[in-house]
Amino acid sequence: MIPGTFDYHAPKTLKKAVSLLNEHEDAKILAGGHSLIPLMKLRFAAPAVVIDIGRVSGISRIRISDGHIQIGALTTHHTIGSNARLRRVCPVLPETANEIGDLQVRNRGTLGGSVVHADPAADWPAAMMALRASFEVAGPSGTREVSASDFFVDMMTTTIGDGEILSQIRIPEPPAGSGSAYAKMHQSASGFAITGVAAQLTLDESGNVSAAGVGVTGVAPIAYTASAVEDALVGKAPDEGAIAAAAALAADGVQDANEDHHASGEYRMHLATVLASRALASAAERAKS
Repeated sequence: MIPGTFDYHAPKTLKKAVSLLNEHEDAKILAGGHSLIPLMKLRFAAPAVVIDIGRVSGISRIRISDGHIQIGALTTHHTIGSNARLRRVCPVLPETANEIGDLQVRNRGTLGGSVVHADPAADWPAAMMALRASFEVAGPSGTREVSASDFFVDMMTTTIGDGEILSQIRIPEPPAGSGSAYAKMHQSASGFAITGVAAQLTLDESGNVSAAGVGVTGVAPIAYTASAVEDALVGKAPDEGAIAAAAALAADGVQDANEDHHASGEYRMHLATVLASRALASAAERAKS
């Protein structure tokens, strides 16, 4: 199908983009286009105005400074996946990026566009949960910061309000003795996650887990933090037995697992435990080295 007619704007500053968004009642933001354009072609979305933020300066870069990793919302999956410094500092970020779609999708799709779309099978939300990321949102009254745990509200729904635009993602730089990883079972056609688990572990001088972060996508209507897994690991050596026992809790608290022709809810919850075990084992190995 062909999208309906719409007015098109391509601002060059974030301030102008926010202004345009607030001037028009029925407007949508276009970033990489991999979420919005298919919806428009199917007439599931028919905005009167499209605001293309692809030319906005300053929100498509990666910076590591002052104890934080800062990634602009317009940064492409490919840029993140090919960043050598991120592979050293926080390997789960490039690892997750390189699991998304195919090369064409990674070259055009953006981190910000993915997280704002909040698809229950998207990869990035799991990593954002595990890394305790926060989201900087720009609006007519200035900027505000939202934690990853508060950002995802429901399926395809985030806390971003009318007239607001995601500008960047901030992630605490992992301390020494940390390791992270992403494990995923993907849909063969689209590359979306049937289930995906991101993990980050920090080990103390004795080799025990001092901090853990585990995010799960694909299982529930929104990505979630597997708090039971994290709590089960803290204070323990991340050996095979401890990881297996903790990973078994990866679907704890899930009341209404996703069901479709790709997988049943029961299978998705089973995958969560299997993939949690793999991600945790990889994260532990990286933390030790």
